[in-house]
Amino acid sequence: TLFLEFWKRRQARLKYEWDLVDFEEEQQQLQLRPEYEAKCTKKRKNPITQEMEPYLPLTSQAVRFCVSGTTVLFWISLIIASMIAVIVYRLAVYAAFASFMENAQTPTPIRRLLTPQLATSVTASCLNFVIIMILNFLYERIATWITDMEIPRTHLEYENRLTMKMFLFQFVNYYSSCFYVAFFKGKFAGYPGSYTYLFGTWRNEECDPAGCLIELTTQLTIIMAGKQIWGNVQEAVVPWIWNWWGRRRARSSPENLYSRWEQDYDLQTFGALGLFYEYLEMVIQFGFITLFVASFPLAPLLALMNNILEIRVDAWKLTTQFKRPVAAKAHSIGIWQEILNGMAILSVVTNAFIVAFTSDMIPRLVYYYAYYTDSNSPMSGYINSSLSVFQTSDFSDANKPEHSTEDFLTCRYRDYRYPPDHEKKYTHTMQFWHILAAKMAFIIIMEHVVFIVKFFIAWMIPDVPAEVKAKIKREKYLTQKILHEYELNKLKQKLCEGRTYANMEKEVIASEGRVELAEVM
Repeated sequence: TLFLEFWKRRQARLKYEWDLVDFEEEQQQLQLRPEYEAKCTKKRKNPITQEMEPYLPLTSQAVRFCVSGTTVLFWISLIIASMIAVIVYRLAVYAAFASFMENAQTPTPIRRLLTPQLATSVTASCLNFVIIMILNFLYERIATWITDMEIPRTHLEYENRLTMKMFLFQFVNYYSSCFYVAFFKGKFAGYPGSYTYLFGTWRNEECDPAGCLIELTTQLTIIMAGKQIWGNVQEAVVPWIWNWWGRRRARSSPENLYSRWEQDYDLQTFGALGLFYEYLEMVIQFGFITLFVASFPLAPLLALMNNILEIRVDAWKLTTQFKRPVAAKAHSIGIWQEILNGMAILSVVTNAFIVAFTSDMIPRLVYYYAYYTDSNSPMSGYINSSLSVFQTSDFSDANKPEHSTEDFLTCRYRDYRYPPDHEKKYTHTMQFWHILAAKMAFIIIMEHVVFIVKFFIAWMIPDVPAEVKAKIKREKYLTQKILHEYELNKLKQKLCEGRTYANMEKEVIASEGRVELAEVM
């Protein structure tokens, strides 16, 4: 919230310095795109300009929007399908890693650090990152194509539609796996003897014995760091390679035949959507450091380091690898401001759920205050209370372990269920419902408190700095003063001219009277 509010103040200063205070983007609504004028053959009178202009019939708009919406939904479904494929990979590979590490002659320290869970998590995160990059590359072309197919009326409409499509896709593409690990993984695994299976074949994966928080951190680290490294390489290396390829003819041409302006002309074009991708990159990064910051507090530091580096990379890129961009007026950052505000609000909800459901904070607090057994050491016995008992003879033939369980009468698993000798065998205990109620209460209280603080801070910090407001008012005052003085001087001039004319009329009448008197006499 502080970041967004201080950005609004910075934006107000820039708006004043660049003399855009009175600039209204409604002016851009009157400027039709050349593509719109070329593709729309029907015309009607514009009620504002009172001139005939092309327009797109409502039926054609409806068909184009349906095709566009269907395409976006298809690609989002493709992302979800790829995420399910990665989940299947986790389920299929976990057993392979476990058996390989058990049979391989791996040193004990390495075996302790590189567990099957960690190996599966790291490889799955890397595979997920590769799939994200491939889908992202393909969807950029598809989003541009379907936006062109909609034939937006103005450049502002075109940018807004493309922004929403790209952001919606990238939001699902980058964050879906993190949402799965944070809120769904291990929540529907079942318990020994009654496991749930995906497609009836693969048993639903469970969290690491230490919880899903470490896996969420791993996922975030790989995706966020990988995206930032790949983005910097793509922004710096790709334009350099294209320019190097285009400059090959300069080696065989002397300076007078391949002049400097020709060399500059052969540089890469920044394009109308050059800033669009810069904004998109920053907004996705903003999501990583706000939506899941409770699980990875180091993310903002990594983002800061990346941005310090990227400022220099962008400066080098714009001054050496691209033609000079064409400047365009803008009142603000437009729809990106609303997207950032929406993500800031969503981040309150996601972090509340991460703290409540992904971390062990609430179960520990409930045990500390309500279920402790030793007043001198209230947390002693917490691990034992968080593990339930299962009788190995209750395994069904379908999910019985391959190895014999005759040597073990019972096993322990992470859940809050009654033991096999209880009348409510394997159902949830009262402690489970107490923890669930505490989690829900924490989410509601935390959300309301944070929202109140957030909106209070947003209300307390003015969007426009006081000195900028004073300068704007001073300019308006001086403008009104100049206009007033101009009108006053003009009026005085008219009055002076009127008096001179009246005096001249009186002199003419007097002289005419004297002439008449002389004639009479």
